[in-house]
Amino acid sequence: MRTKKNSIGLNKDPKDTTVVVAMSGGVDSSTVAGMMKEQGYNVIGITLKLYDDTKEVSKSKQCCAGQDIVDAKRVADKLGIEHKILYYQNKFKSGVIDNFVDSYLKGETPIPCVQCNQTVKFKDLFQESKNLNADALITGHYVKSITDNNQTNMYKAIDENRDQSYFLFNTSREQLNYLRFPLGSMLKNETREIAKRFGLNVADKPDSQDICFVPNGDYSSVIEKYRPDAYQKGNIKNINGKVIGVHEGIINFTIGQRRGIKVSDKEPLYVIDINAEKNEIIVGQKKNLAQRKIKLKNLNILCEPNELKKEISVKIRSTGKLLKAYVDLDKDKASIKLLEDEYGISPGQACVFYKRDIYGEKLLGGGWITN
Repeated sequence: MRTKKNSIGLNKDPKDTTVVVAMSGGVDSSTVAGMMKEQGYNVIGITLKLYDDTKEVSKSKQCCAGQDIVDAKRVADKLGIEHKILYYQNKFKSGVIDNFVDSYLKGETPIPCVQCNQTVKFKDLFQESKNLNADALITGHYVKSITDNNQTNMYKAIDENRDQSYFLFNTSREQLNYLRFPLGSMLKNETREIAKRFGLNVADKPDSQDICFVPNGDYSSVIEKYRPDAYQKGNIKNINGKVIGVHEGIINFTIGQRRGIKVSDKEPLYVIDINAEKNEIIVGQKKNLAQRKIKLKNLNILCEPNELKKEISVKIRSTGKLLKAYVDLDKDKASIKLLEDEYGISPGQACVFYKRDIYGEKLLGGGWITN
């Protein structure tokens, strides 16, 4: 007799299925661990220690700080599940923090959360889960995953305000087939209610708001810590090449930025371009930010090539709206043609592809924006 599929899409009885839950110490991953335990799975919780805490970090609303590890352990004890802590500080620094700093010094606007998911969280945690003979790796990300014929596809979460699919575009096909995201069809308040039902002490814990290694969103202080020579004065030029001011360091600016330029003009000025090689900031009016063409590198494609031959939707920042576009692929590069103007497109950010089907907005892949 064929075994009925379980709740994570596998043809196994839950009691014969081992799952690893990535436990950050927050309410989302803690609730997922409780859900898996309640459904009868053999659950192993794993928490990653990614960086050494500072006083500023411990006070800020961030994930993976010291208190979060304590909270994850308490939740595991409450649920009666096995719990492991992996110490990945060196891997996190080399794979995420160093990349973040180098990207800013190039005049880019990096997304360390994508790098973290791509490297430490999914790459290393994926392998650790395999080593434990787990059948799946479960996370508390707000994305939908639908598994059919042993292949999993990712979709935007039903809660638009919580959707995290943008940050997961670089997930490999092998990883995606192994990952599960139970919260993708839930609202945040529902997650908290389930946590309360389980009696978890993190049920009302505030969400992390900052990049985990950046206290209070102060990017420049982190860059200065690792690259003390990062603050170098340079010229501010208008789009005609005329010097109209001086800046204190390009790390203080991102493309599309309006505040902090400290140069007055008849019209509000925005950062149009950052020339890291010459240590220059180029400023202009908002209309000078308008673009319809985007170049991408280092693509990650999660669909059949023919799905990208028709009009799709793209997202060029985590909080941005979906934009209609066409994609022209060239090996691991692509040219994107937007059907309407978009402003503040910045190298270092991701351009993520979507296509609506009967299940919702399906993630097709994406790439990194480049000049």
